[in-house]
Amino acid sequence: MASSFSPLQVGRLQGLRAQLLRRYEHRTLVSCLSGLYGCRWTRERRERSRKQPEDCCCNKLEGVCLALLVAAFCLTLVFLYFWGQAKNDYNDFDWFTFSTLGFWFPWSLVLLVVAAAFFTYVTVLMLLAVCLLSEGQKLYLHWSHKIGIVVSLTFSIVATAVLSDLWSKELTTLLLSFQVTAPFLHVGGVFLLTALSWPVALHFFRMTSRVRGGLILGFYLSFLSVLYLVPLGLYSPCIKEVRTLGPPPALIGHRGAPMLAPENTLMSFEKAVETGSEGLETDVTISVDGVPFLMHDQTLRRTTNVQHIFPNRTNTAASLFSWSELQSLNAGAWFLSSDPFSTAGSLSAEERLRAAQQPVCSLQAFLQLAAQTEQLVIFDLYRPPRGHPFRDTWIHRTLEVIHESSINSSQVLWLPSDLRSLVHLSDPSLQQTSGSRLPPEDLQRNNILRLNLHYSDMSTQSPSAYSASNVSTNLYVVTQPWLFSLAWCSGVQSVTTNNPQLLSSITAPLFLMSPEEYNLMWILTDLLSLLLIILFFIFHWWRERGLAFCSGTKVSLDNGTYSKFKAEMSDIWSVSSINSQAERTSNLATVMQH
Repeated sequence: MASSFSPLQVGRLQGLRAQLLRRYEHRTLVSCLSGLYGCRWTRERRERSRKQPEDCCCNKLEGVCLALLVAAFCLTLVFLYFWGQAKNDYNDFDWFTFSTLGFWFPWSLVLLVVAAAFFTYVTVLMLLAVCLLSEGQKLYLHWSHKIGIVVSLTFSIVATAVLSDLWSKELTTLLLSFQVTAPFLHVGGVFLLTALSWPVALHFFRMTSRVRGGLILGFYLSFLSVLYLVPLGLYSPCIKEVRTLGPPPALIGHRGAPMLAPENTLMSFEKAVETGSEGLETDVTISVDGVPFLMHDQTLRRTTNVQHIFPNRTNTAASLFSWSELQSLNAGAWFLSSDPFSTAGSLSAEERLRAAQQPVCSLQAFLQLAAQTEQLVIFDLYRPPRGHPFRDTWIHRTLEVIHESSINSSQVLWLPSDLRSLVHLSDPSLQQTSGSRLPPEDLQRNNILRLNLHYSDMSTQSPSAYSASNVSTNLYVVTQPWLFSLAWCSGVQSVTTNNPQLLSSITAPLFLMSPEEYNLMWILTDLLSLLLIILFFIFHWWRERGLAFCSGTKVSLDNGTYSKFKAEMSDIWSVSSINSQAERTSNLATVMQH
């Protein structure tokens, strides 16, 4: 049986429809937006900035500024993401700036803060522009913001170009990060485009030019379709079944635990052992009187007080000092003053006192510690400069120290490639290690058991291929959890790290998920996005159609409001108010009768 609606119900429906169709003018909001974006705080200037529905959002100059704003937003976002993922190598960057400028300063963090500030500034301007367009305003960007956009754009382009030229390996880091973050970046991108569908649909149905509207809609839908299908080309080694995951990579302390103690000191190596490292990495130089000692830099100025003890020899090669001179230097106080990893504040008073008194460490003392703690050792061996007494016998002298110590030769991963065959003949127990990625058959022919590669050389096929030939892979320097997780999922056997205290606490790779879980996340994300976009477009189509029906003519702006629309909506609300009053009167009469 057909149902009939009472006048009261009809009034309620009309009131609800009027609410959905009503457009509110946010004078206070528009005033704030115009003031922040274009410094248009006066009402007269804001009135001139209102646009008719058929008008363009801005003139040609402002259109160029809007395009530059979008470009600045994209480039600052890319650079901020790039530099954020490069955190693994901030210490290398600071070391590079130290060698260039001559003093230590955390320039990597400064660059990160500046990049974040530029991105925040440009993002705020982007949000203001979108909000102004949604409120029917023309865009007039203040000249100071135009300068700010150019500066932000220039900074992003120059910084990216300079770092790409001087530090090209970081581009590989960026690509590696996508193997971990791409599935989640895809989800974020889908929801961002879903949110943008609201203003896109709003302006599409308001525009009188169907050609322009069709171009905007076509571009939006094309980009959205590509984004929906991006997972078909994604690959991440962390998308795998848990049962196929191998053991976590063993940790090798890079110069010990340099975040907890001065690098290449006994305190640093002891901290690495305490935090769960299975191996120790260092750098070996030979003094002028034939004592191998631990020093990474070519000079002593960064990690010792040589400028105070030997002020005239600050830039002299470390290998040109005698062992007695080296023993007179302090190799720990710099750690507390420079604080290279911003971690010195976490040390106790006792640890700070001990760190400040660390001397230069000899290879003999290092090997004795490794023997006592049963640690593997690996080191870079620097050949002395021309004229040095041990320039031609540096390898023989290093082997002598190894044999004089109590360490087992099998604990030593022999990395130097010079005279490798003779070294193997003199001590076959040394684990020959190559710093170059060679074919497995070449490695076997040269009796090489391990590879020591930069993490940028990581690939998912290499570790398994080398493992099949009984060659294990070590990557250096892996400090960030996401990079450690990627190495774990790729099947790497060990990593050299500055951060053993953190990586040893990771019990499972970050972002690990099965293929079924990822497919479910991908499909649900796309379906939910598609549903919301369809609903947004239907709602705006229905609302714009209803406005046109209510007004009977094209809606025109009068002092910033839809005057005809307001008059008709007032009539609807009057009917609704009368019906509501009649309902209350009827209810009161019923109560009186009872």
